Amino acid sequence: MKGKIIIAVLVVLIFIASSSFFIVEEGKQAIVTQFGRPIGEPIKKAGLNFKVPLIQKVQQFEKRLLKWDGSPNQIPTRDKKYIWVDTTARWRIADPLLFLKTVANERGALSRLDDIIDSVVRDLTSSNLLVEMVRSADWQPKPAWKLAQEMAQEAALTKTGEESEQTEADQAEVKTGRLGITRKMLAEAQKLTPSYGIELVDIRIKRINYVDSVRQRVFDRMISERQRIAAQLRSEGEGRRAEILGQMQKELARIRSLAFRRAQEVKGAADAEATQIYGQAYSQDPEFYSLSRTLQAYEDYPNQASTMVLTTNSDFFKYLKGSNR
Repeated sequence: MKGKIIIAVLVVLIFIASSSFFIVEEGKQAIVTQFGRPIGEPIKKAGLNFKVPLIQKVQQFEKRLLKWDGSPNQIPTRDKKYIWVDTTARWRIADPLLFLKTVANERGALSRLDDIIDSVVRDLTSSNLLVEMVRSADWQPKPAWKLAQEMAQEAALTKTGEESEQTEADQAEVKTGRLGITRKMLAEAQKLTPSYGIELVDIRIKRINYVDSVRQRVFDRMISERQRIAAQLRSEGEGRRAEILGQMQKELARIRSLAFRRAQEVKGAADAEATQIYGQAYSQDPEFYSLSRTLQAYEDYPNQASTMVLTTNSDFFKYLKGSNR
């Protein structure tokens, strides 16, 4: 009988001892509550701790960064462009005691963050232009020739002629930029979260997309912009082509002129030399020269295209008349 009593007492003591101690793990923080009310200061260091069994309970919270993912919202920008904005954030429990009193648990905290962050994102999105939401502050517009080169590379890679997204915002000036806007979102939201024991660490925009009602108009503007760039490049190419052809024709005319002048010079020099040689040759025997030229004239006569009227006493028949002797 005594043995059973001893065993029962030991079981009770073991139960009391096991329920009197608790371990706070690394990366956790704990609050001891008694009848639902917090007792003492939050326990933020990992290790073994004591509590009153049966009366007191322990609630542990994360010390590490936690994730918040919002639902995509349809929001108009300042230039009346309706877009879907999908955001994410990182937060931690900075004051577990205040956190327990205000939101109780992580689910309640996420609900509060939904209200705070969604409101801030909507306000800053609607007060900024679309180009500010999608570009960085240090972004610079690309020149037309660079865009054309990228278009040609994309067409060569895809072989479909599809073009990457390009709107009239590509040439707009960016002042604040996407990063600057998210920093403003974070600053505005951080003003509200400390009252819930929450430290908001970062807010980021995961994705921005057009709503279906304006997407087709955006695609039309993309096509129009590409066509404008293509027409400009074609015009520049035609101008360059005309310039090159004009220079080519000018150079060709100059070369032909020089060649003709040189040919005439050579031909004139040759004719002069030939005349000199003929003159030297025929001056040695003028009578032979006269005979030779007359015989050549006889050979060329009669000419079907001309008529000659001569008397028999003409010098043209001088050698014919002399041959009868």
